[in-house]
Parts: sequence; C-alpha cells; structure tokens
Amino acid sequence: MKKTIALLAVCGFALTFVACGKKAEPAAETVDSTTVETPAPVEADTTAADTTATDTTAAH
Repeated sequence: MKKTIALLAVCGFALTFVACGKKAEPAAETVDSTTVETPAPVEADTTAADTTATDTTAAH
C-alpha cells in the first residue's frame, strides 16, 4: 500500500512539473512589406554646443 501511494505521488509530481514547464510562445506577427514606411534620415545637429566642450577634469 505504501509503495502504491508513493508511486502515485511521484506520478503526480512528475505530471505537475511537465504541465508547468513550458511557456507559451507569442504569436508570430506578419508584416506586409508594401505598407511599411521607412523613416526619413535624421541630419546631424552641428550647433555651437557640440564644439564648446572642454575637459573639466584636468588638474591645474
């Protein structure tokens, strides 16, 4: 009787681990290449703030 209960317990634990072990995969999204818009290229900002950086960590 003890062996039967132990066997049922082991089977129950094994079933629990197998049932909870796999995560659901997200659904694949399809993209129609004719409707995808490409963003316009961004031009570099060349303001004076880019050229005025100085090294403030140098010891005097």
